Amino acid sequence: MTARILVVDDIPANVKLLEAKLSAEYYDVIPAADGPQALEVAREQAPDIILLDVMMPGMDGFEVCERLKADAGTAHIPVVMVTALSEISDRVRGLEAGADDFLSKPVNDTALFARVRSLVRLKMMMDELRVRQETSGQLGVADAGDDLDDAPARILTVESSEYTAERTCKYLREAGHTVDHVDTGRAGLEQGREGGYDLIIVGIDLKGEDGLRLCSQFRSQEETRHVPLLLLLDDMDLPRLAKGLDLGVTDYLVKPLDRGELLARARTQVRRRRYHDRLRARIQKSVSMAFTDALTGLYNRRYLTTHLDRKLMGIGATGKPVAVAILDVDHFKQINDTYGHNAGDEVLQQLATALQDNLRSVDLVARYGGEEFVIVMPDTGSDAAQCVAERVRGRVVENEFRVAGGETSLPVTVSIGVAATTNAEEMAEDVLDRADQALYRAKSEGRNRVVSADGTEVLSPEAVKTGL
Repeated sequence: MTARILVVDDIPANVKLLEAKLSAEYYDVIPAADGPQALEVAREQAPDIILLDVMMPGMDGFEVCERLKADAGTAHIPVVMVTALSEISDRVRGLEAGADDFLSKPVNDTALFARVRSLVRLKMMMDELRVRQETSGQLGVADAGDDLDDAPARILTVESSEYTAERTCKYLREAGHTVDHVDTGRAGLEQGREGGYDLIIVGIDLKGEDGLRLCSQFRSQEETRHVPLLLLLDDMDLPRLAKGLDLGVTDYLVKPLDRGELLARARTQVRRRRYHDRLRARIQKSVSMAFTDALTGLYNRRYLTTHLDRKLMGIGATGKPVAVAILDVDHFKQINDTYGHNAGDEVLQQLATALQDNLRSVDLVARYGGEEFVIVMPDTGSDAAQCVAERVRGRVVENEFRVAGGETSLPVTVSIGVAATTNAEEMAEDVLDRADQALYRAKSEGRNRVVSADGTEVLSPEAVKTGL
């Protein structure tokens, strides 16, 4: 996962050191020497994450962070403060200014890369939701608003230490939150299934149970998949933190607990959760009638072209490629003629479900018309898009399509055309036309295959076996 990272420090040697470390991991680094320059670069180049020094002359890191979060154009860029300050009061001040985390100098490479990966994943998901919200707004639906929500939250704590659990619950309840507490992972999973939690706090050691495994299970469970996870750990557990962040932990707190830091981190995570939920709810409501296909429940052609145009325009700011794939059900007319149009509709509905189940949450799937579907893949080049398309083609072949009340099973295959671009001047119709031409080749060359607009064909396992 690549990303553009803005590194802000008034000491050139510090910038060079971080730039060398991050570049070695294939991140693109943008340097800035002071606060005013950082604000200008953040607005103009829209980095994915900002590593911000605290102790800078003139405008310090706290003020820079406050200004970033007050600007609608930069408010959603994650900020990690890199500092030699070690007082808890400094961390609390930074969190209240809007920082997502602190890294202490000298920076530990493992902690740095884990935090960057975690925050980039989060930003990518939130960016995609905001693009979809903007698309809805462009099509005449009001947006969800960016107001902060500090109403009391419902929080679940899973902690086996009676002392830590008592303090955690006490501090949170004093702040007005509703807190449920359990002391085992199994009880935590059962409690989490009730749903409705704004935050889950997990101890890393639960009477011999692995708290990180529990975090992984929370991420696998539908009711808790998108709930922020705050990990409680001791200093000696810090080497395990990187694994936790990769598993989906969104924040952490080192014991002994500080009341101010706990409440600040909880507030940040709850705000993010509610903003995420508000975006998703507004998107679902706004497009459910006007911009979705009645048969499959997918986005329709009108929404697709508006969304794709917006993603393509974003290439100018991000430099990241966008790919599309058009797929068509092979011999669909024969299905309708042989089994009836109701059976054809059932095939399309089941295909829509199969597509959604085999793509990322940031990918958009739309019904293009008839038996044609389009997949929009942000931050995806041609090679990766072809691999995704081939995986989808293979899953369709493996899928069991049952019609007529489940009594009949039909073999279904699809042909797919793929096109990718890094050209911000291209419009949706241009990229779709190139993908459609590739689809035509796939159909004319035997169907049940993937062909790219650049002229290459992805050989399916079936084709390799038969020598086609």
